[in-house]
Amino acid sequence: LEPDDTGNRLRFQLELEFVQCLANPNYLNFLAQRGYFKDKAFVNYLKYLLYWKEPEYAKYLKYPQCLHMLELLQYEHFRKELVNAQCAKFIDEQQILHWQHYSRKRMRLQQALAEQQQQNNTSVK
Repeated sequence: LEPDDTGNRLRFQLELEFVQCLANPNYLNFLAQRGYFKDKAFVNYLKYLLYWKEPEYAKYLKYPQCLHMLELLQYEHFRKELVNAQCAKFIDEQQILHWQHYSRKRMRLQQALAEQQQQNNTSVK
């Protein structure tokens, strides 16, 4: 990506935004219900977007779960299931559970690190 190339920068921003939208199961349901996943050109576009999995691009993502969804969208069966609102609701609930677990685990790790640093500071004195 050439920083002075406005066209490439705009394309990068648009594709970044679109790829991250794929993290939203309700948006995937919206696309499925409107037949986007039956369009061969759109499915090919999803395949093209797999380049976002490369570290040089993935580092720009705020919602890395979009990469998992992008991977799943490569499968026709998954694309077909997304027409069902219950499927999108299930995915949404699973994401929330994952985030809650991750947040609690991260908080425990940070607490343990803070306690360890406090002990280290106490033993140094």
